[in-house]
Parts: sequence; C-alpha cells; structure tokens
Amino acid sequence: MNIGFDGKRAVQNLTGLGNYSRLILESVAGEYPQDHLTIFAPRRRDNPRLRQLLMMPNVSFRYPRSGEAPLGRAWWRTRGITRLLPAEKIDLFHGLSNELPLNIGRAQIPSVLTMHDVIYRTMPECYSSIDRVLYNIKYGASCRIATRIIAISECTKRDILRYYDVEEGKIDVIYQGCDEIFKQPVRGDALAGARTKYRLPERFILQVGSIERRKNALLTVRSLAALPEEVELVLVGRETPYLKEVLAEARKLRLSPRIKILSNVPFPDLPLLYHLASAAVYPSRYEGFGLPVIEALTCATPCVAATGSCLEEAGGDAALYVSPDDSRALGEALRSILDSPDLQKEMTARGLTHASRFSNADVASATHAVYEHALRDFREAHK
Repeated sequence: MNIGFDGKRAVQNLTGLGNYSRLILESVAGEYPQDHLTIFAPRRRDNPRLRQLLMMPNVSFRYPRSGEAPLGRAWWRTRGITRLLPAEKIDLFHGLSNELPLNIGRAQIPSVLTMHDVIYRTMPECYSSIDRVLYNIKYGASCRIATRIIAISECTKRDILRYYDVEEGKIDVIYQGCDEIFKQPVRGDALAGARTKYRLPERFILQVGSIERRKNALLTVRSLAALPEEVELVLVGRETPYLKEVLAEARKLRLSPRIKILSNVPFPDLPLLYHLASAAVYPSRYEGFGLPVIEALTCATPCVAATGSCLEEAGGDAALYVSPDDSRALGEALRSILDSPDLQKEMTARGLTHASRFSNADVASATHAVYEHALRDFREAHK
C-alpha cells in the first residue's frame, strides 16, 4: 500500500502533534515495511527528531516544488496536495493532525483523519476568535469528508459526536503510544548529570507541558504550600503570557524560591527528569489524551492528574486524580506519595503495568487496521 500523510507537524513541531505524527509514521513504517509512506509537508526543517524517519527505506518526503504553491504553502497543504496524489500513486491519505485537504474527494481515494481534540469548542476562551472559526471550519469539514476517523481517546470521540454531524460507526478509538526513549534503562551517571545540569533538588514535583492556562500550573503552585519546604516544583514547557500569573501567585504565596522553569529541554533529557522526580503532576483542565501521564508512568514515576476530560483514560488505576479546582486535594495527594514509600512502590508497579498496554506496535497494528477498513468502506461506497 502507498500511504500519503499530512506531515506538517511531523516536520515542523518538536512536541505535541509532532510527537504523535512521528510516532505513527515510525511505527507504521517499521511494522509494515511492504508499505511505502510519503510524507507531504509544506516546508523543510532541520529537525533532529526526523532522524529515524530519514533513515527508513520505505519513507519519502514530498515538499512543494517550483510552481506548485502559487497561492502559498498553506494553500498547498489545504488544496494543492490533492492533485499530487495520483502522480505519487497514493492509495490512501492520512491527516495526522485534525485536518485533511479540503478537496481530498477529488483524489478518489479513501482518507483517514486523526482527531486529537476539539478543545477550541469545549474551552473556547483558550483561543482567539479567528482561530476558533478557522479550526471549526477546517476540522469540522475534515471530520465529515473523512472515510474513517481515529479519535485518540473516548473523550475525543464523545466530543466529535457532540459537535459534528458524524456517524459513530466511522470513528475508531486508538490510544496514543509513548516514544521508545521513555522505555530505555537510564544510567546513574546520566541522572547525576541531569541533576547537575538543571540544578535540581533531591525532591521535586514535575509538571510537563506548555505553561498555558489550560494546563493549570496555578493549581500546582498553590498545592506546593502543603508540601515540605525542601520540595520544589519544576515546570517544563513552552512559556506563554500565562506564566506571569503563575509567577505572581508564587510570589504572593512566598513560594518563588521553590519554583523552577525549564524551557527548551532537549527531548533526550525529558526521561531523565521524570526518573529524578519524586512525583509528576498533570492538572490540565482538558486534554485530548494526556501523553505526559503515560510518560511518567513509563518512567516509574507516581502521577497525579485532574478529573474532567480524558486523563483518567490515560492513567487508569495507576494514577491518583483530583479536581482541577482543588489545590488542597492536589497537595494532599502529593503529600501522600511523598510520605509513603509503600504507596510509591505500589503506584510504580501499577504504573509500569498500565503503561505496558500502550505498545507502539499495537498502535501501528490498530492504525493499519483502520487503513484496511477505510479501503473496504471506500470500495463499498463506490461500487
């Protein structure tokens, strides 16, 4: 099978949707070497995270050539790709990050769409008005025209059904896997090096993810007051204007010396931070899946997450959960972990068992099954 992919995020993004896109591409290419994967991306980027894909013999990249994008690279991605698919002999196209070319029907091939979330509808206050309108138009249209949809959680599936006129039968839920780097053994000298490099204390709480309002770092800062004074909070992620509120709250509570902000952490260092942390926390008010929960559990780090979206799917019975508005409950949950070696041991064991269910090989197999289903559905619809 020749499979085409919207590879913008795989090429350009270092985290988030880029991680998902690369994981799918690497896993499918590795598990199905008889298939050829063509990654369509509007621009090149010297991205170190592409190294594995660039070495895979059944993977190629397709960028705009001279004259192919007369109305710009955004137009090329939204409409121009479609007319290239016959020449590239593509049998099926997969939109990896919430959207398909809006004229994909002209290619007369089946299409698969991965929907990560519809947070622009569930939490519109987190987006500008123009972004809300554009996302709703593009992503809603993509849901309707896709032959099949992959939702990355049951929560996302419910949201798709709630906001868009889509048949439930064409949605498959496939949980996201975790990069293999989080599953590798770590050396003591590497851990010591990371502790020195980032000036980390003996005990700290780790929160990974963009420091934006939806991720709810304010709750974690407030919970820190209930923890022993030597315990610090390390926030790892892209900084946004919301960080000013977080730091202001820390100053108000006299916690500033216990807060450390780390931006642009190299990806290979991230597992080391999880392994060094006493606990991980992910109090996000809403997520499509919540990959940091899986990353923490894979690294044998006890995790506390928020209720209300999909995080209970990600963590199962291996994590503790609190309301995203209850800083006292979060503090108590973290204190219970810090104070109890037995609980730490129990949560570590449950976490490793739970995380083992998110196998990348299984993700590849389930995704490939959706491709085959889409081919059948398309043939049946065009008899």
